[in-house]
Amino acid sequence: MTGAPVIVSCGEPAGVGPEVAAKAWQTLRAKLPFVWLGDPAHLPPGTPWQAVSHLAEAASVAPHALPVLPHPFPAPATPGQPAAANAAEVIAVIARAVALVRAGDAAALCTAPIHKGALHDGAGFPFPGHTEYLAHLAGDVPVVMMLASEAVSPPLRVVPATIHIALSAVPRAFTPDLLRETIRLTGAALRDDFGIAAPRIAVAGLNPHAGEGGAMGGEEGDWIAPLLAQLRAEGQLVSGPHPADTLFHPVARARYDAVICAYHDQALIPIKTLDFAGGVNLTLGLPFVRTSPDHGTAFDIAGQNLADPASMIAALEMAARLGARRAKRAAL
Repeated sequence: MTGAPVIVSCGEPAGVGPEVAAKAWQTLRAKLPFVWLGDPAHLPPGTPWQAVSHLAEAASVAPHALPVLPHPFPAPATPGQPAAANAAEVIAVIARAVALVRAGDAAALCTAPIHKGALHDGAGFPFPGHTEYLAHLAGDVPVVMMLASEAVSPPLRVVPATIHIALSAVPRAFTPDLLRETIRLTGAALRDDFGIAAPRIAVAGLNPHAGEGGAMGGEEGDWIAPLLAQLRAEGQLVSGPHPADTLFHPVARARYDAVICAYHDQALIPIKTLDFAGGVNLTLGLPFVRTSPDHGTAFDIAGQNLADPASMIAALEMAARLGARRAKRAAL
């Protein structure tokens, strides 16, 4: 790999983040040098690591040790038991990593999982999660979440238009303005980051059978179909609204580059069924590349050497590839 490395924020030290980062380094080493930003005392015992003062040192260090940009924490990491004293530094690491990416020292950011409750209780963290905090650090830009798997064939990229809200709240939150903006951000990411010149975007219906002509819900006929027709008239390759239960088999996936879903589980169930270990979480709309493994802190297995690094490895590989594409586009 040439150019700036990916930087990995440590996430919640009491979770599996340090473990999957160490395991990812064991697999990738010189193939994909990255720098881990955190307290080296939180890495699994016996992890070969070496402190770096500049991210550019990653390429020379990675073949024999995990490159670490040290960030001291006040408390040790007890697996499965987040320490309130560490919450402020978990947040500070994210902000520091973003600053390094925006300065050009890192090509992209890959974030290890955080525990929102621990950050709220320990440091008054006011954001629902990583995505919203990153959007704030970037200037409160509009963002959407994409989950992607390139291990399945055809690849699957899903974008939930609404995320962590009650199902009963979805019909009010899923509006024409929200869907239009989600399509815009998704299309821009497919073009600029994934290199797809003419992105094909499918849109799932809100109701079973996409409303079945109004028999099972009216949103599809009332505004979703007219909005998509308007976007097609503007030259966008959008299709739908499609019944969600027929959107995710291989033949259907071959017809689109990404699918926008109305709510969280409509998007996440298919990707976690098809590639539970290797899915990648991306934040679209940021002025930098951010990926994350598609799993949480996994407190129940932390410290037991049981965590699967597949999603972290996939997130690092995607971050490096998309970061390199952005750097090339910026240079041009």
